[in-house]
Amino acid sequence: MRKRKGYETAALALLCGLFFSGCKEEKADSKAEAPSPVKVEQEQHVNVVQVDHPEQFSLTTAVAHVSTSQLVVNGVVSPDISRTVPVISLAVGRVVEVKARLGDAVKKGQVLLRVQSADMSAAFSDYRKALADEQLSRTQLERSKLLYDKGAVSLNDLQIAQDTEDKAKTDVENTKAKIHVLGGDPDHPDTVVDIRAPISGVITEQQVTNAAGVQGLASPNPFTISDLSNVWILCDVYENDLINVHIGNSAEIRLNAYPDKTFTGRINNVGPILDPSLRTAKVRIELKNPGVMKVGMFVSATLHGLKKETHTAVKASAILHLHDRDWVYVQEGEKQFRRTEVVAGNPLPDGMQEILSGLTPGPQVVTNALVMQNTVEQ
Repeated sequence: MRKRKGYETAALALLCGLFFSGCKEEKADSKAEAPSPVKVEQEQHVNVVQVDHPEQFSLTTAVAHVSTSQLVVNGVVSPDISRTVPVISLAVGRVVEVKARLGDAVKKGQVLLRVQSADMSAAFSDYRKALADEQLSRTQLERSKLLYDKGAVSLNDLQIAQDTEDKAKTDVENTKAKIHVLGGDPDHPDTVVDIRAPISGVITEQQVTNAAGVQGLASPNPFTISDLSNVWILCDVYENDLINVHIGNSAEIRLNAYPDKTFTGRINNVGPILDPSLRTAKVRIELKNPGVMKVGMFVSATLHGLKKETHTAVKASAILHLHDRDWVYVQEGEKQFRRTEVVAGNPLPDGMQEILSGLTPGPQVVTNALVMQNTVEQ
């Protein structure tokens, strides 16, 4: 009996050993069938990496790109002074109604405010008196002509009557012109003067309110209207960079509010006076307002010179923006890549981007730098 139990125990142990050895072989086979993961080894230099399977990362060639010299400066949107017109009231009086406000878009001839003026009342009074005098003098002239034809009056009397009629007509014309200057209509007597917009544009300044007094040219202008269809970009350029700035050069404008949009202008003035504290000159760029530029907006202006420069261009996806810097992965060997810092420039057609410094044309770089970076960080 004891021998039989010993044989059974040995058989059971043998079966267990065979079972576990079969499981290990099955696990080993499953591991052999799975694809080997990408292994990345970092060398002593933090920007150099080793990749076991570099074929998983597509490469692109850095090519040469010829462009003009560039200078990037900051600026602000300002109204074109030649298209900025003050609204004035020559009539002295009290404002009875304000029909426009700061920031409103107005049309030429639109009523902006109404002023009750004693000057207008006096002008209409003078005009009516001049009309009456002219009518009387005209009647007297006609009578003198009739009497002269019959020999009842002398030529001198006729000439005096003619002179009186001419002076009366001049008085009518002068008083009528005064009403026009004050903003009234001689055919519609009214002591309230309508102050109208001299041009179409946007009200960029307001110095008047209801019931305020208007003192003609002695008081501040009630409104200022700016035609913003064309605007100026005023940029500050340091004196060391002025050698690269010339009138007539083109400039690319990017608004901080619309960073994805680019507008093209042209330099039409370089200030002759430097700011004594900043050592900068005002450079003026003129361009047509696309409708989104507002006075006071901050912009970034890229000034293009006439000198040709050769830079590098790569696929935009090959540039990695990390820690406020731009990087590319350059292939150094069959399985080795180096992360290189570059200075990225403007976007180019066909998904390319300019590199101003840090990379020369010719090397192979990883097409998708973000995928490479994610692989390195795993």
